[in-house]
Amino acid sequence: MLSLGRAQVIYALGGLLCFLSMAIANVEKIIFTAPASLPIPQQKPSLGDLILPTLTPDAPNIRTHINRMFPSEPKDYVSGVATWVLLDKLSRGQRYEFRVCWAAIQPTVFDLAVYELDTVWQTPELIQSLANYSFSRHDQVAVPTNESTQTEGQEREASVLLIQIKSSADYFTNDAALMKDPSPVHVDLILDPYLYGLIPRSLVPAAGYLVLVGAVAWLVSRSIVSKLQTIAVTTDGVNKKQN
Repeated sequence: MLSLGRAQVIYALGGLLCFLSMAIANVEKIIFTAPASLPIPQQKPSLGDLILPTLTPDAPNIRTHINRMFPSEPKDYVSGVATWVLLDKLSRGQRYEFRVCWAAIQPTVFDLAVYELDTVWQTPELIQSLANYSFSRHDQVAVPTNESTQTEGQEREASVLLIQIKSSADYFTNDAALMKDPSPVHVDLILDPYLYGLIPRSLVPAAGYLVLVGAVAWLVSRSIVSKLQTIAVTTDGVNKKQN
């Protein structure tokens, strides 16, 4: 009975951890493959002049806040506030996952789309959205003025993508101010490469934990079955002697 109790505790803890994970945060993600490298001009105006939040394999996460609004029509989440993120220095052909993580206490719907640079430059609607966001960033972020002039005019090759995040508030409250002007939602933006194209690298420890829990549960169940079989054989032998 002691072994059975331990097994029940293990399963209960596993279920509790899963429940807490769902209760603490929400996740929206998009999966893509990095394109071929392209020459990126460094002369003004350059890609860096957009002052976009930037994720790279060496700096794969950012904690920030994103503006949001209520959709103009019910469930019209595509009309949300647009935020743009630059993914730089990707590895050609590598599979990646981009995630937006936010607290469940800030109900929000995110619509994610990934674009290559040429697609954005050739689509008036996208370039206008990108320009509007970039201008808003110039008002919020200090523009560096001490850039090296040695790299200006040179080109670099890189695999680059742009992520468009459209954010819509998804709640109802009696507070008229919050209904008119939703507060920004605090998010973690994460760039996660896939390991062998099968699983996001950040999930490998979690997968290992699940395998460990499964192995322990299997060993415990074998022990329980073995003890139950021993009890059954002993009981059967006693009954035969009594008969």
